[in-house]
Amino acid sequence: MAAAGTGYATAVTSEAVDAAHSRPAGASDELVEANGKFSEALEYLERVRGHLYSFHQLIGRCDLLLDDVVDGLRAAGRDDLADRVQDEVLGRNVLAGRWTFQIVEEFDEGYYAAFRDMEREVREQTLDGRRHVFEAEMEQRRRTKGRRGHEATPEDTRG
Repeated sequence: MAAAGTGYATAVTSEAVDAAHSRPAGASDELVEANGKFSEALEYLERVRGHLYSFHQLIGRCDLLLDDVVDGLRAAGRDDLADRVQDEVLGRNVLAGRWTFQIVEEFDEGYYAAFRDMEREVREQTLDGRRHVFEAEMEQRRRTKGRRGHEATPEDTRG
């Protein structure tokens, strides 16, 4: 039975799904699909976090490059502009009262932590804590059983 509207979640009965990724008894298609969506959302959040850290590092590098700008302007006899760059831009807050490390810390300790904790709680209460059940079932539906390169588990490649 597929979850309403999607046709993606359908229980897979196969000994090839390892225990860590198999559907627990009583877990409905809707629960498996909802957990799959939550897992996907968490993966997007991880990408967002990576971009935030890139933002943090890129801003930091920009600020460090301003030292060379100031030195170059001074060497060219433009102390007036060097002073302005140094006083108005170098070391400036990115947001009111914050450098990027503070933004990253607030994100990590707030939204990111709450999101991860809730995903884990939902998974623990609905799928016995098992991760990627939706994907494991999709793998079973999509792979060509018995074909090289389509093995269900790493152990199946050793036979």
